[in-house]
Amino acid sequence: MILLQKLAAFVVALGLLIVVHEFGHYLVARLCGVKVLRFSVGFGRPLWARPFGRDRTEWAIAAVPLGGYVKMVDEREGPVAPADLPRAFNRQGVWRRIAIVSAGPVANFLLAIALYWLLFVVGVQEARPILAAPEPGSIAAAAGVQRGDVVRAINGEPAATWSEARWRLLELALERKSARIEVLEHGRAIAWRTLDLSGVAAGDVEGDFLAKLGLNLDRPRMDPVIDQVVPGGPADRAGLRPGDRVLAIDDARIAAWDDLVRMVQASPGRALSLRIDRGGVAREISVTPETITQGDKTLGRIGAVSRTDPERMRDYLVEVRYAPPAALARATAKTWEMSAFSLRMLWQMATGSVSWRNLSGPVTIADYAGQSAQLGIIQYLSFLAIISISLGVLNLLPIPLLDGGHLMYYLVEIFKGSPVSDRAMELGQRVGLTVLLFLMAFAFYNDINRLISG
Repeated sequence: MILLQKLAAFVVALGLLIVVHEFGHYLVARLCGVKVLRFSVGFGRPLWARPFGRDRTEWAIAAVPLGGYVKMVDEREGPVAPADLPRAFNRQGVWRRIAIVSAGPVANFLLAIALYWLLFVVGVQEARPILAAPEPGSIAAAAGVQRGDVVRAINGEPAATWSEARWRLLELALERKSARIEVLEHGRAIAWRTLDLSGVAAGDVEGDFLAKLGLNLDRPRMDPVIDQVVPGGPADRAGLRPGDRVLAIDDARIAAWDDLVRMVQASPGRALSLRIDRGGVAREISVTPETITQGDKTLGRIGAVSRTDPERMRDYLVEVRYAPPAALARATAKTWEMSAFSLRMLWQMATGSVSWRNLSGPVTIADYAGQSAQLGIIQYLSFLAIISISLGVLNLLPIPLLDGGHLMYYLVEIFKGSPVSDRAMELGQRVGLTVLLFLMAFAFYNDINRLISG
C-alpha cells in the first residue's frame, strides 16, 4: 500500500510538471504562429492519442513517462506542405525561437511561484528557530550558542523560521563565509553568535548539515507515548501501537521521548526489550531498530512518532502567512533564491567542491514524493515547487538536447549572423546525449546506494 501511495504521488507530480513544461512550449509556439503537430506526455509508443483543435494537433500519452515533447512543423524533420511553410519552426526569427524554447522552463518557474504564493496565502506552520544545547567541540559550541537561543537574523537578514535559518546558513557555508547570528537569549536580551564556516568541508553540506555544525532545534519535553507507527516498520512489526507508553528499555527507565530516541539511535540492528504500558497493563515487547545512515553516522530507527502536546508546542511553532500581494513578492523571491542556489550547487558539483552524491534520480524523487504526500498537502505542494524549480534549472543548462542547448545555439546565431551548421548541431547532440546518459547513470547509482544504505 505504501509503495502504491508513493508511486501515485510520483506519477501525479511528474505528470503535472511535464504538462506544465510542455504547455509552456505549446502556448508560446501557438502565439508565435507555429503549427504544432503533437503534444506528448512521455516518450515512445503512444498509449492514447486524439487530435483536437483547428490544426488537429495530436495530444498523446506515451509509454515512457520520464518526460515529454511538443512536435512542431519543421523542415529539418521532414517534408512540409507549402501552405504550412510560413508556420514552420525553423522559419521563425531567432527571437521567436528563443521565446518558444525558453517558455518551458519559464512555465516551471511560474508554477513554483504559484505554489509558493498559495502556501504563503493559506499559511504554513513552521518551527521557530529555537536552538538546543550544542554538541561539545562543535562550531556552534565554540561560538557560544546556548540552549534557548532564538535566532532573529543571520548576517542582517531576518530568519523567522528554522527553514529560513537553515537555508541562509547553507548558502554561507557554500561560500565559506562566517555567519553572525543575532539571537534572543532566553527570550530577554539580544546577543550575537559568530559561526566560523570557513573550514566547512564539501561533505559537511550533505545530510543533516546544521547538526554537523552543532545546531539543533530545541524541543519541548514530550512524554514517551507513541502517537503513530510507520506501517511495515520495526515498531509495527514488533506489535507497538498508538497510545503505548514506553516505561523502560533494557531495564533503563524512560522518562521522556528524547530518552527513547537516544537509546534507539544508539542501537542499530540490536534487539531492545521495551516495557510498555498499554491501557494500564504492563507488557514486554522486543523490537530491533533498523539501520540507517546519516552522513558518516550509523543510527537506529524503529518508525514511531511521539504524541505531541499542543500547549507545549505552541511556543515552538510560528505560522508564516502573507497578504496576497506580499505573498506574490515573497514567492517570487523564494523561487529566485532556490533557482540561484540550484545553479550554485550544480557548479560546485562540476568543480568537485560538492559531492556528486547529492544528485538524485527518479527512485529518490519518487520516495520524497511519497513521503511528502503522506505528511500532508502543504508538504506535497512544497515538494512540487522545489522539483518544478529543479526541472526549470536543469532544462536551462547549456547541454545539447536540453532547452538550454538550443538557446546556446540561438545565442551563437545572434552573434554569428547565421544559424549553427548542421554538422555542429549533430556533434553537439552526440555530446549532449553522452552527458545526459552519464548524469542519468550517476543519479540511478546514487538511488541504488541510498536504497542499500537505508
